[in-house]
Amino acid sequence: MAHSHPIREIAQQAGVSEATVDRVLHGRVGVREGTAAQVRQAIADLDRQRSQLRLSGRRFMLDLVMETPRRFSDLTRAALEAELPTLRPAVFRARYHVREAWQPEELVAELDGIARRGSHGVVLKAPDTPAVAAAIARLTARRIPVVTVVTDVPQSARIAYVGMDNRAAGVTAAHLVTQWVGESRGALLVVTSGRLFRGEEERETGFRSEIHRTDPARRIVGIVDTGGLDAVCHREVAAVLASDPDIVAVYSPGGGNRGIVAAFDEVGRRYRGYIAHDLAESNRELLLAGRISAVLHHDLRADLRGAAHAIMAFHGAIDGPHRPRPTAIQIVVPPNLAAVDG
Repeated sequence: MAHSHPIREIAQQAGVSEATVDRVLHGRVGVREGTAAQVRQAIADLDRQRSQLRLSGRRFMLDLVMETPRRFSDLTRAALEAELPTLRPAVFRARYHVREAWQPEELVAELDGIARRGSHGVVLKAPDTPAVAAAIARLTARRIPVVTVVTDVPQSARIAYVGMDNRAAGVTAAHLVTQWVGESRGALLVVTSGRLFRGEEERETGFRSEIHRTDPARRIVGIVDTGGLDAVCHREVAAVLASDPDIVAVYSPGGGNRGIVAAFDEVGRRYRGYIAHDLAESNRELLLAGRISAVLHHDLRADLRGAAHAIMAFHGAIDGPHRPRPTAIQIVVPPNLAAVDG
């Protein structure tokens, strides 16, 4: 039985003699199966406790770098600060570098500044560009691991991605929308933040592919590069509504939902279904008011816990490597909103 613990420790943990432990470890006869099971359980317990001992007193500094609307960075910050105390006995501190829009060179300069100053890890939501991938490589070269969150930079040296399966989320949105629009004629409106955010691109791709598979005659109208900002979404959607009388449903992978809804209200137009992402406060209000039909949500705390575990494993503080699985997609409607909050 492979292990690295002194026989005395195993015996103390199992509550048996050292001779009994020795017989179990070497497969000798004369030990009851129940006693042998105690010894095996003691070794498993000691393995887990060793990880806890390695963590005791360890301190980690995380840098959260995001290009995202304020409502989502606030949501992420709250989720991270709620999750960090659960990582004890390790102690985490976080620094925040968040903007609604970064100039590409400023974002890269920020990442390079973190590389110079030092960090135990970077949690990153950024566009998928060669310059960002190169900055990730420079961080990794300095033993600063990068975990992407919500949207990925897959052709980079990042150690993990945490978040939902974005393509599956888009397919889920398409399935829901088709239930609401039924046989009614009309186009579907898709509003995204930007082409360079891989997560939203995958959501839109999943949505379009599923609509094409199940309802190939259905027209899809796309609006891109809104930054997820209410004012931009309002302006762009208003322009589409002025020229297209047949929008019957909305899929919003990237936010700006107050602006989108306001554009419909201003011209007295209604839609049969509206799918949004993430339980920011503005989306909660629109959901409860009946202006959003459903929100596709994922557990940000689970995402950030996975990111922290991946970073700890990178530094040898816990057994690794740690590869987080995609977070489950939750379909939130008004009747189950309280359950999700709980």
